[in-house]
Amino acid sequence: MPDLIDELSWRGLLNQCTDEEGLRTYLREKGAPVYCGFDPTASSLHLGNLVPIVALAHAQRHGLTPIVLMGGGTGMIGDPSGRDSERTLMETDQIEANVAAQQVQLRRFFADHGDNAVIFRNNVQWIEALTCVELLRDVGKHFSVNAMIAKDSVKRRLDSREQGISYTEFSYMVLQAFDFLTLYETHKCRFQLGGSDQWGNITAGIDLLRRTHAVEAYGLTLSLLTTATGEKFGKSAGNAIWLDADMTSPFAMYQHLIRTDDRDAVRFLRYFTFLSQAEVEALAGAHEAKPEAREAQRVLARELTAWIHGPDEMGKAERATEALYGGSLTELSDADLREVFADVPSVEMPLGHLTGEGLALVDLLVEAGVAASKSAARRLIGSGGAYVNNERVGDVAAVLGEQALAGRRTLVLRSGKRDYALVRFV
Repeated sequence: MPDLIDELSWRGLLNQCTDEEGLRTYLREKGAPVYCGFDPTASSLHLGNLVPIVALAHAQRHGLTPIVLMGGGTGMIGDPSGRDSERTLMETDQIEANVAAQQVQLRRFFADHGDNAVIFRNNVQWIEALTCVELLRDVGKHFSVNAMIAKDSVKRRLDSREQGISYTEFSYMVLQAFDFLTLYETHKCRFQLGGSDQWGNITAGIDLLRRTHAVEAYGLTLSLLTTATGEKFGKSAGNAIWLDADMTSPFAMYQHLIRTDDRDAVRFLRYFTFLSQAEVEALAGAHEAKPEAREAQRVLARELTAWIHGPDEMGKAERATEALYGGSLTELSDADLREVFADVPSVEMPLGHLTGEGLALVDLLVEAGVAASKSAARRLIGSGGAYVNNERVGDVAAVLGEQALAGRRTLVLRSGKRDYALVRFV
């Protein structure tokens, strides 16, 4: 039966692992623990954080017990891995708030019941209790400075004359190794996974367990994720696509995913969905045969948005996307319509214009800037190019009442295929 290593390998997520044979033996232990740490550097996780989340979720589906380690303690120091400059230290209150917010997000992705229910820990619990003398005597004595400065994350900074590395960040790998030691002593965890930049920190923890308890521990790092254009995954015009719906709406996330480059679509299906290998291969064949249909992108957007925000929000995002391309607007709320048509010209008008005798479509097209004059509006309607809420209106004498609203106070005008205007009635 395929194990976690096989799963991550065919999906292209496996970067490297220590002692593959020993790790495969460990994976066969029922409910064997595996942990991954998360830095509370922001109040929300983003799409770029999904690789370790998805890998840990696969681990749980393969029978392992996932331990989600929140970095409330190490977050006070800052991980130098993958960075060319010193991190700005955060205030304790901000770290605590970030930990709380991220933990709420992370709970969505793991089963919290059964024999291998997810375990949440926060390393502030043991790092704050650790005295300076204890750190140096009980942990630090097991570390060779020669080995520490040879780690890529440290060596890169030491080679930089402008930046260098502070003792604070230099000590980070000692604290992360202490995390591994603590989780072994409290949960018998001997397996850590993390991003490709975590190899040095993970192997430092493995060495510490071997020196302190004479046990074999294992580490696995995940592939560095970039798009076909070389950009970091999960960013749009340089801005992160957040998992918090208040920071990036489900619709905006869906839109970002459905616009995935053709060269990335199938690869991201392997990375970020739980579709089987046969299902992904079938989609890959369809994508290669007819890339313009964008079926791979649609499945990616549906699967990932539903996993992050739930099926209901995914459905709303899908309907909103259809509306953007000429579909029905009747099921969208005013808020949905404002978001879908956020980038089109808009105008506000008194709601009273729609009551009584109603509002002539010709006048509305002019007021909204869709037509330059009443005669131009009549020509547009007569030629079949005028739409109200994506429904063609061919009567030049058409009068609109409250029943014409798409939401409770919103109406969408369209000229031709792509020229929209939003009318908000107040």
